[in-house]
Amino acid sequence: MRHGKKFNHLSRQTGHRKLMLANMACSLIEHKRINTTVAKAKALKQFVEPLITKSKEDTTHNRRIVFAYLRNKYGVTELFREVAAKVGDRPGGYTRIIKVGNRLGDNADMAMIELVDFNEIYNGGKKEEKKAKSRRGSKAKKETTEAKATETPETSAPETTDSAE
Repeated sequence: MRHGKKFNHLSRQTGHRKLMLANMACSLIEHKRINTTVAKAKALKQFVEPLITKSKEDTTHNRRIVFAYLRNKYGVTELFREVAAKVGDRPGGYTRIIKVGNRLGDNADMAMIELVDFNEIYNGGKKEEKKAKSRRGSKAKKETTEAKATETPETSAPETTDSAE
C-alpha cells in the first residue's frame, strides 16, 4: 500500500532526482519552456511553483532558500528579476503542462512545460491593461471622448499638409 507517498520518485535515487529537478527548473527559468516526459513535467511543476512564489518577495532569506534548491546563481538571479516581475500579481498556477504526443524512440508520453505569463500566443501578444474601477460611468465616458477628440485632429493635420503640397 502507498500510504503517505506524496511524490513520484521517477525511478531515481534521492540525490540524482534532486539534481535533475534543479537542472530542469533552471532550464525552465532560463528558456521559459522545455520539453520532457509527462511524469517529469508533473514532478517539476511541484518543485518549481513554490520557488516562484518565494521569488515574489525579494529578500536575502528567500534568495538563499531558492539557491539551496536550484544551486545555480544565474537561475536564481533570472527568477528574482524577470520571472518575479511578470508573475507578481498572479496568485498561483505559474506553469502550464501541454501534452505533445509520444517520443519516437521509446513511445514515452511527452509534454511541454512552460511559464504561463511568458507565452505570447495564449496571451494574444498583448499585455492586459487594468481598467480604472469607477462607480460613475460619466467620468469614464468623458475621458474616452476627450482622448478620441485629441487624437482626431493630430491624425488629420498631417494629411492636410500632404494634400496641400
